[in-house]
Amino acid sequence: MRVNRVILSSALIVVALVIQVSVLARLQLPGAVPDLVLLTVLGLALVYGHLGGAFVGFGAGLLADLAPPADHAAGRYALVLCVIGYLAGLAKPDHGRLRSAAGPMLVVVGAAIGSTLLYATVGALVGDTAARHVGLPSLLFTATLYDLLLAPFTVPLIMAIARRAENDPLADTGGGSPKNNIASGWLSGGTGLRIGGQRGGLRVKAARNRAARAGRIKGVKRL
Repeated sequence: MRVNRVILSSALIVVALVIQVSVLARLQLPGAVPDLVLLTVLGLALVYGHLGGAFVGFGAGLLADLAPPADHAAGRYALVLCVIGYLAGLAKPDHGRLRSAAGPMLVVVGAAIGSTLLYATVGALVGDTAARHVGLPSLLFTATLYDLLLAPFTVPLIMAIARRAENDPLADTGGGSPKNNIASGWLSGGTGLRIGGQRGGLRVKAARNRAARAGRIKGVKRL
């Protein structure tokens, strides 16, 4: 990933995690907790694509695993968000721009259900049975509901911020060596063509002047 992507993703994930731990987790809502970190990963994956989404998801999940109060094995949520970020990146719209809200909402629903099921499955493999005691159907319903209610206020905003960073004029958006870039810039600016045109114009003008002078001399001889 490029440096600007890493910096932006890290900042957005840290802010989302702080809000989730300090605000959303203390609302004492029934069932699941609104997953702002998941929505942040989805918004970035819909702009960066599947590989970028996988990297962002892994980093966000690992940070959430280590952030207090962590009550599960480190790397569990990193695996979940890595898979979810990769799959969400496959649904990246053209140029990262949304044409309708239906597509991202389906991605949010699939991510909420998929992350909950995958998290519970990984927990069962390592001996964590908390999902059984809470009730998996209740977790699936509340997680999907909360994420859907929060998504319209977060996913479009995160995508807009990521697209703005992608359009940074200082970013290297053109391939090739610096010499090729300079040459293409000169050609696109038309400098070489102007010089050639000016030289050609000077030659034509000089030829016309010589012809005019010859005509005048011939005219004088006719007299």
